Amino acid sequence: MSDESDGPMWPPAMFKAFQETGEQAVEKQQELLKQMMGGGMSGMDMNQIGAMSQTATFKTRVQSGGRISIPDAEREALDIEEGDIVQTVVIPVKRNRSD
Repeated sequence: MSDESDGPMWPPAMFKAFQETGEQAVEKQQELLKQMMGGGMSGMDMNQIGAMSQTATFKTRVQSGGRISIPDAEREALDIEEGDIVQTVVIPVKRNRSD
């Protein structure tokens, strides 16, 4: 075994960012559940509820002009067509440059 494999897999700052993002997601899910159980659904429309069940997570490369592509399988599964408006959350995974 080498010493390299014994260290952390991600830099501490990146791990902390992932952890905070995960905690925020759990908080939002708990908040939604409380609203649903407490009859607070009146503030949400059915499109918002349906959209929450239709999500995809994938990795892609940033292309020229800052463009990203949604893979075919995700577009098909979510019935996304050209011209549709989608919401994205971007988390850098790996940088291919020297800082």
